[in-house]
Amino acid sequence: MSRMGDVLAGFHAAWEFESDSVRIRYERGIRTPKLFQALGTRRIPYEAIDTVTLAPGKRGTVVLRAVPRPGADPLMEAAAGQLKEGGDPYQLVLPAERETLAEYYADELRAQLKQDRGPAERFLVAAPEVPLRFKAYDGKATFDGKTVSFRWFWTGASSAKWKAGDQSFPVAGLIGVEWRSPEVFEGHLRLLRGPEPLLPVDQDPAAVVFGLGYGPVHESLPFAAAVLSAVRSARPAGVVPAGRRDPADIAERIRHLGELHAAGLVTDEEFSAKKAELLAEL
Repeated sequence: MSRMGDVLAGFHAAWEFESDSVRIRYERGIRTPKLFQALGTRRIPYEAIDTVTLAPGKRGTVVLRAVPRPGADPLMEAAAGQLKEGGDPYQLVLPAERETLAEYYADELRAQLKQDRGPAERFLVAAPEVPLRFKAYDGKATFDGKTVSFRWFWTGASSAKWKAGDQSFPVAGLIGVEWRSPEVFEGHLRLLRGPEPLLPVDQDPAAVVFGLGYGPVHESLPFAAAVLSAVRSARPAGVVPAGRRDPADIAERIRHLGELHAAGLVTDEEFSAKKAELLAEL
């Protein structure tokens, strides 16, 4: 690698190259994505990186990107490909005139990577620090590192959740986390507890529902990543897959989705994508 301590600065972030890792320091400012500001500084071991790419960006820029190995970063595992292009914490955007310098560092990074390592057997990137909390539409979620708690809001929680009462879930009793971005239809955070069929999120006392202005990415995604990391630590053998949904539940949700589409509350693209997602769960 190049000299230890070398820094490559771009828009919204700077990469500092160390002997065994790259330290990404995100800027603070009104133009910096809120997720980056929430992450602050992240240390990415070279062992956690799969590949490195360099490609032209928008408006006279180039984009240097480190692609993490599957299973190496709890944040990216929780995100499950749902982050928008501009919200990728593994990319560094630079002016096009710095392309030669960016190519040099890309080559230096590639030289540190081993070939064909496959998915990581454990998380190699540290999870966001706890305690963490955020407000969903129907409740407040908190995590202290050992227990996830949901406190329901009477103005948003369903009667089923209100009847069940506030909830606390030790991570030792969980098998995973399901995060659906608040920027898409039916955003939510669900705690996975076993192979039983899943309830609709508005009825599930192990889930909180997002909505306009609730559960923003920069709050709910680090929360999900921290919980997922704690669950994996408690279950080093891996996460047990969640069970499939009841077909009757799928049919009901598709019917409801069709009503929203007919009313113009869901676009054609959202309807098609969500319907395909629901059918895949059968």
